[in-house]
Amino acid sequence: MPNPPPRRGLRALPASIWGLALTSLFMDISSEMVHSLLPLFLSTVLGASMTTIGVIEGLAEATVAVTKVFSGAISDFLRRRKAVVVTGYALSALTKPLFALAASVSWVLAARLLDRFGKGIREAPRDALIADVTPDDLRGAAYGLRQALDSVGAFVGPLLAFALMAWFAGDLRLVFWLAVIPAILSVVILVRFVPEPRHSAASTEREPFSWRHLWHLPRAYWTVVGLGVIFTLARYSEAFLLLRAHDVGLAVGAVPLVMIAMNLAYAVLAYPAGAAADRLGPRRLLLAGIAALILADLMLALASGPIVVFLAALLWGAHLAATQGIFAKMIAHAAPAELRGTAFGGFNLLTGLALLAASALAGWLWSTWGAAAAFLAGAGFAAMAAVALVRYEKT
Repeated sequence: MPNPPPRRGLRALPASIWGLALTSLFMDISSEMVHSLLPLFLSTVLGASMTTIGVIEGLAEATVAVTKVFSGAISDFLRRRKAVVVTGYALSALTKPLFALAASVSWVLAARLLDRFGKGIREAPRDALIADVTPDDLRGAAYGLRQALDSVGAFVGPLLAFALMAWFAGDLRLVFWLAVIPAILSVVILVRFVPEPRHSAASTEREPFSWRHLWHLPRAYWTVVGLGVIFTLARYSEAFLLLRAHDVGLAVGAVPLVMIAMNLAYAVLAYPAGAAADRLGPRRLLLAGIAALILADLMLALASGPIVVFLAALLWGAHLAATQGIFAKMIAHAAPAELRGTAFGGFNLLTGLALLAASALAGWLWSTWGAAAAFLAGAGFAAMAAVALVRYEKT
């Protein structure tokens, strides 16, 4: 009898992937319920200045970038990825009540840093865990599903926060308390429905923990990292989308709708893009994502009204859907199984630093020559990434 065709689609994905995707969904809902209101809480309740708020956010993101590389390497050494992932999610869940109890700016800073420390701990081991439990020909779909549900949380969280603010007459602390519920659900799902993958007998002996392992990763891995860094230089912080929307006349109260539009496109397209990468290969999807980013940048450079910015935000979400999970699939393929955590940590660190540099450059260009110059430069970097990708050979 002929062999049955390989299973495709959502039903073919391991149960662990669904568990990790739902974990991401509920934690993102919780985090966005807090983060969408935190600047308002800091400024109106605790009296923080805009400079202070900016410093808190900058320190928070730096904490994530640095922690990722350590946690990935530690999960390789321990060969217990789930334990590290649970630690990260549990730490973020435990910080949620601190926001509701905060009596000072320093208290919020401590809670924010602990929350981002938890995020940094879990991300690289989680991405490595997805690769561990998923066949190579389904990894694009697996990463796409997780990112799709994560993106759903990214727009459900703010919508839920604003709805609760209206329902409870602007009681910020009560909304922060309610954000604890999805955070707890996230950890429960992870503990209950995501088992620790088994390791082969050949991998039971541990090598001493050493950072030299990062530099000994194969050339194919560093090629993907190089592509990721070049591409990230073209992808500024989404904050510039919001600034451009306000710059062309969108009311302050309506500016968050731009992020909702972007995350909606990301959520809808992330899984189909990942599944398509499994069938067609990653390069076509990455080129499509780069094309979407170039078009979005050109529209933002030439925008004269909010409608164009909303259309560009949809394209921005489409480019995220067509690139972020694809890079994860490529890293998982290029790195040895026993060093996947280290590989994801290194990739996340270097692309995070590239995003910081890109956003700083965009801010300088905007201040010096205007918004159009910043977005035209982004389109130029994206074109460079496309040229590099065309020259990239599969390994």
